[in-house]
Amino acid sequence: MAVQNNGSSESFIKIPEIKFTKLFINGNFVDSISGKTFETIDPRTGEVIARVAEGDKDDVNLAVKAARDAFDNGPWPRLPGCERRRIMMKYADLVDEHAEELAALDTIDAGKLFSWGRTMEVPRAAELLRYYAGAADKIHGETLKCQESFKHTRCSEPIGVVGHITPWNFPATIFFMKVSPALAAGCTMVVKPAEQTPLSALYFAHLAKQAGIPDGVLNIITGFGATAGAAISSHMDIDKVSFTGSTEVGRLIMQAAATSNLKSVSLELGGKSPLIIFDDADVDKAADLALLGGEICVAGSRVFVQEGIYDDLVKKLLEKAKAWVVGDPFDPTVDKVQFDKILSYIEHGKREGATLLTGGKPCGEKGYYIEPTIFTDVTDNMLIARDEIFGPVMSLMKFKTIEEAIKRGNDTRYGLAAGIMTNNLNVANTVSRSIRAGVIWINCYFAFDRDCPYGGYKMSGFGRDMGMDALDKYLQVKSVVTPIYNSPWL
Repeated sequence: MAVQNNGSSESFIKIPEIKFTKLFINGNFVDSISGKTFETIDPRTGEVIARVAEGDKDDVNLAVKAARDAFDNGPWPRLPGCERRRIMMKYADLVDEHAEELAALDTIDAGKLFSWGRTMEVPRAAELLRYYAGAADKIHGETLKCQESFKHTRCSEPIGVVGHITPWNFPATIFFMKVSPALAAGCTMVVKPAEQTPLSALYFAHLAKQAGIPDGVLNIITGFGATAGAAISSHMDIDKVSFTGSTEVGRLIMQAAATSNLKSVSLELGGKSPLIIFDDADVDKAADLALLGGEICVAGSRVFVQEGIYDDLVKKLLEKAKAWVVGDPFDPTVDKVQFDKILSYIEHGKREGATLLTGGKPCGEKGYYIEPTIFTDVTDNMLIARDEIFGPVMSLMKFKTIEEAIKRGNDTRYGLAAGIMTNNLNVANTVSRSIRAGVIWINCYFAFDRDCPYGGYKMSGFGRDMGMDALDKYLQVKSVVTPIYNSPWL
């Protein structure tokens, strides 16, 4: 979101010293081979925070070499699960100890609310580490009954060297959504954080070394998708790529994986999630949930409202949106590219005939701030109803029947999430079973939990983060068949 609804200022936050701006390869912070750096920008002001090492293909090669050696010859995949657990628990404790500094880094680098980062995102990232640390010594195989003359053992082994490519909107959470299960499985890895938000990832690398994670297990390459990201996706010595970001880039990663070594790929991509509000829903609560959208892929940006409460909800949304304080200095849009993209979609909405109920303009003399924007009279074929905008823009649409709501809710190339608001259990069950999306929230929204798998249908990608499903992404299944006593094979 580009606003905060309590009007409080967080200008008391002490801007942290920027300690880590180099690549992290094989346990050391190093300059890029080319010597290039790039600017990371404070979205509150548009000013440069620091210059960060710009990694490219040569640096990725070094990082992959370190990760491959750590996997093939190092201790991490061979440690008892209880020892990996111990180290990961220490890592989580260090993240907690430095939560204030980490949250402040994401505030100046990504426009994240400091209070949210300090009390929610960074502590939850540490809990993700602990969750998967607890799984590290519970990766079991099984013995299967085959033909009488054979013993068949099913083993689970780490998949190898993993490339993680992460987005800018939740730098801490998504870093550990990917790194934690891969560490627990015994993998080694190369992480490319978003070029907009490199600072906390580099700090996490520093803490990993302090925790005792062996050199080469976790490597960080800061840089751009077209160079560093592409090199990871196509690298012949990377066994898996896990990516969160746009559908367009997801396609490129799949192509690169297919034309290199057919590496495994998991993708969490864009969304255009419907929030379907039925006549019996509480209007106040519905308005609050509808206003939770913004720079998050599961945002309920298509709000379908049953005709009986449509007018009441529009009034309530207008009232609440106007009460929000626009341009809070600790909650801007992340960069100028995204800022311009959001404004472009708002202009599209106007040209296509949607009614601008409120907002729609930039605000403030500096930084990347946009008013919360609500369109009514939106039709399903309008660009603002089809494309993922990734900003504070809501499209309101009226419906009559449950069948219509299901059909229109599914009328999208995406399938990441959906929300349903109703007090009727039959309606809730029918719609939740009918909407083709990976996560369905009933009378709530953004109700994430580390034990709940998260991922999409259709062009929102495949594979699941969080839960034990995520651990499976980083494991290979091996069958071992042994002849037994009196076997004709002996």
